[in-house]
Amino acid sequence: MALSRVGKKEIAVPRGVSVTVDGLNVKAKGPRGELALTVLPGIRVNVDGATIRVEQTLQGRSSKAAHGVMRTLVSNIVEGVSTGFKKVLEIQGTGYRAAVSGDKIQLALGFSHPVEFKLPEGIHAAAETPTRLVLEGNDKQLLGQVAADIRGLRPPEPYKGKGIRYEGEQLRRKAGKTGGA
Repeated sequence: MALSRVGKKEIAVPRGVSVTVDGLNVKAKGPRGELALTVLPGIRVNVDGATIRVEQTLQGRSSKAAHGVMRTLVSNIVEGVSTGFKKVLEIQGTGYRAAVSGDKIQLALGFSHPVEFKLPEGIHAAAETPTRLVLEGNDKQLLGQVAADIRGLRPPEPYKGKGIRYEGEQLRRKAGKTGGA
């Protein structure tokens, strides 16, 4: 049986985190909260003290494909309850800025009105500067989706680069029109 290279790796459980497996449900509890995951059929999760192993129980294409993905998802919930995840968004453009108040983000993005974005439960935001927004949360998938939704409000445009981008994101810039005859 050919196994996934990612799926073969063991997951180390940090101190202070407990992982329980109940059939197809995996729960992780740690200092930052609790997360749960439902494992796909054909995959088994074994917890041995401070290590977790994800194994294939069925042979087949779909089971092979799910093996590495499930190992990564289990690893993400363990890391989420122990240290959490962080995404940084940068805002570029004249007059573009962000301000955080409670669970809402006020964004000025060059529209005729300010844009208000409500954060879902479990995601926290802080505006380090008016043009730098830091998002934190335990659930990696939810955090990535929220960051993508905020970026989607004003994606960076290719001519001047104005808009919201991820930290370190490389943009392909285009040359503007030339005034030749």
